[in-house]
Amino acid sequence: MKLIIAEKPDQGLKLAAPFSYKKKDGYVEIPPQQMFPKGALLTWAVGHLCELLSPEEYDKAWKRWSLQTLPIIPEKFQHKVTKSKWKQFQTVKKLVHHPEVTEVIMAGDAEREGEAIIRIILLVSNCHKPLKRLWISSLTPKAVQKGFDNLLEEHETRNVYYEALSRSCADWLVGMNASRAYTLLLQQKGISDVFSTGRVQTPTLALIVKRELEIENFVSKPFWEVLATFNMNGKKYKGKWHKEEESRLDDATLAEKIVQFCKGKEAEIENIEKERKEFQPPFLFNLSSLQATANSLYKFSPQKTLEVAQKLYVKGIISYPRSDSSFVTKEEAGMFPETLQKLSAFNAFKDYFPVPYSSVMNNKRVVNEKKVTDHYAIIPTEQVTDPSKMSPDEEKIYSLIVKRLIAAHYDKAIFDYTTIHTLVDGRATFLSKGKEEVQSGWRTVIYGNKKEKETDEDEQDLPSLEQGETGSVHDVKVKEGKTQPPKRYTEGQLITVMKTAGKHLEDGELTKVLNKTEGLGTEATRAGIIGVLKDRKYIDVKRNQVFATNKGKLLIKSIGSSILASPEMTAKWEQRLHEIGQGTASPEEFMEQAKKLSIKLIEDAKNESGQWSFEGMDVSEFKYSKGKRKGRGSAGVGTKVGTCKKCDGDVVDKGSFYGCSNYNSNKCNFTISKTILGKTVSATNAKKLLSEGRTAEIKGFKKGEKVFNASLEWKEDKLQFVF
Repeated sequence: MKLIIAEKPDQGLKLAAPFSYKKKDGYVEIPPQQMFPKGALLTWAVGHLCELLSPEEYDKAWKRWSLQTLPIIPEKFQHKVTKSKWKQFQTVKKLVHHPEVTEVIMAGDAEREGEAIIRIILLVSNCHKPLKRLWISSLTPKAVQKGFDNLLEEHETRNVYYEALSRSCADWLVGMNASRAYTLLLQQKGISDVFSTGRVQTPTLALIVKRELEIENFVSKPFWEVLATFNMNGKKYKGKWHKEEESRLDDATLAEKIVQFCKGKEAEIENIEKERKEFQPPFLFNLSSLQATANSLYKFSPQKTLEVAQKLYVKGIISYPRSDSSFVTKEEAGMFPETLQKLSAFNAFKDYFPVPYSSVMNNKRVVNEKKVTDHYAIIPTEQVTDPSKMSPDEEKIYSLIVKRLIAAHYDKAIFDYTTIHTLVDGRATFLSKGKEEVQSGWRTVIYGNKKEKETDEDEQDLPSLEQGETGSVHDVKVKEGKTQPPKRYTEGQLITVMKTAGKHLEDGELTKVLNKTEGLGTEATRAGIIGVLKDRKYIDVKRNQVFATNKGKLLIKSIGSSILASPEMTAKWEQRLHEIGQGTASPEEFMEQAKKLSIKLIEDAKNESGQWSFEGMDVSEFKYSKGKRKGRGSAGVGTKVGTCKKCDGDVVDKGSFYGCSNYNSNKCNFTISKTILGKTVSATNAKKLLSEGRTAEIKGFKKGEKVFNASLEWKEDKLQFVF
């Protein structure tokens, strides 16, 4: 009998769907049939059932946050069962050791995290049975059956596991050591908060802070432009004065002189340049481009786009969403005609049929085996669904994916661009630009009857004109403007910035992003990194614009030129991890480098901290209260303030609250907020509450218009006011 272990319950049931099965508590039974002659058991993880040990579980001395205990480098990394998932782990472990199970099929998502989730469960379960790997990019019954018919040998994906394990252990090292170092060193400067750092999150934050500071430090300057309207035998058009391709003047007087010179003067068309440009259909979606497009059109956060796409994948109607490729193999391309025929029956898409090209088999922009990595592009499966029967969010994402596929079967779009050089009185030169659509091609599918937002406000519909044609200046005026600061990133643009390691590409170039670009994080992790930055109050997203908070700016100011904030270093690290997954780099060497880096980051932080200056920055929200510096009533981050009322663990200063240190080991959620109804709960009062059950009287609580004095008491498992 075979045991199949999926990554999630819904995925597990999709894997069981092509077969008859009987549902049990935490698993299903598949009776003997052609695919499994002796039957099969199918169970699942619930994401990560196991996690790396916390520092104090390796060494009790590492429990206390202290510079003297750094660096924290375990001799050997170990995993434990996540407390909240203990029951499902026991179910899986029991089935692993079932006497009739002779082979285990690992069926996590076909990427490095999915590989690690299942293998680590088997490692902690002490499994020694033969292993096989199910590796599929779609959950349709047809794809599932084909996957089980073509199982991979265990060794074929072992390097992918080493890649995932190296990433998680190295990230643990960097995160634990650098976070403690910067938190403790900032604490010495009187700044009370926990400052989390990470190999990917910190360089990403540095890019956001860099843009924020560019905006803050930008000095807007006025400029003037001269605009003219020309009349050539009744044909009118507009032009902008320029000299050596510069149209902006920093002198208003000079602009007025040009206007006076041009008024009523003769004008001649000195030169007409015409250029025809062809635009190929956009590439099929990978996750980054899907997230960027959905954010641009619908203001969906990258995480929301991923969640919606994941639902569509589990339903079996799109392929694997965490793909980094924009290409497919000939096998997938061979199925497109059938899929398109089914899609043409739906009202949402029928106007785009018949398509100009029935096949894209020989189109290298779509079919390129060499550029398909673990997965091919995100495409609709043959299990098509009417978008009108989906939820609004699912309809939007599904339609985007379908239209990209349809557009790939369309002609290129063609535009004629015209540039006219007009000379006034033989001296002043004006520039006029125009654009004409010759062939809409694929744009009919992507944009419908709507015109794409113009990227150049100077473009106009030009009349038919010829070189040497003469006329006059009909009107001329000065237009005043101001230089504008750089724009903040949208969440969609931030995904692209992460993918290109800070080399930002404009929206029009998104389709040119290659699938092997060295970037920050991976397709699967970037949305989560942005979520982490939000959760840790480093960034704020308002109206789809990403702002760096004071806390984010403070951390990046502290880190300065450290390689911890270097996008290039992180991108190269990601590339090395990819090489481990390919079997061309050593995980052992990588981990040695990670250990050396952790030590260097601590030393760099210590050396630089003496020169830290936060002059001109608003750090008031992180400062200790007056007279409450460490050693004078404030415990300091990481210091014990008492014993937990729920589990007898240590309650420690966590920066913005006091919390139980056993959270990682037993998920104890005992906390005391440092700010209650506008009043700060000092470490002295926190100690008093935990040791005596009640604080001293605190004056000035505010609730609406009411101001009152009260003590705080822990009673009936909650904090209560005592008057």
